[in-house]
Amino acid sequence: MIKNIIEKIKKNFKRSSDNNDINIKEFEQKMKNGAIVLDVRSNLEYTEGHIDGAICLPEYDINTENVNKVISNKEETILVYCSTGERSKRAKQKLNRLGYKHVYNLYEGFSI
Repeated sequence: MIKNIIEKIKKNFKRSSDNNDINIKEFEQKMKNGAIVLDVRSNLEYTEGHIDGAICLPEYDINTENVNKVISNKEETILVYCSTGERSKRAKQKLNRLGYKHVYNLYEGFSI
């Protein structure tokens, strides 16, 4: 009985992915091809460790002014990541609303 309840809970709380969620291998390939990498965790988390070459732009700071300072070309390929994939998913949505067309979220995040 308890096992069934746990399975139902897991099914209901499973994080869903969208078309621009990518796995770590796809993420690494896009990095090799010159994509811009945004670490959307907090500044403190960034200083504790980050992917080499990543730019720190916390999800809560994503707005037109801040993004334009870092990425002016809305056609650039942009990779976003955080520790669990939730903040980066929101960051991806914000960037899409700002007109950035090629934004990819690292599905389920990355632990550094």
